Amino acid sequence: MTPEEKGPDQDQVRARQKSRAIVTGLLLAGLVILFYAITIAKISGGH
Repeated sequence: MTPEEKGPDQDQVRARQKSRAIVTGLLLAGLVILFYAITIAKISGGH
């Protein structure tokens, strides 16, 4: 990357990508926990 391409806009894009990646990771972790809880409930015979 040349110095001309790097600027405040590029920093904003990187910050947005990082926050989007964090949100996506949290959503994925939430789904994993949800599926785990559903599986445990089914195995234990929760009626």
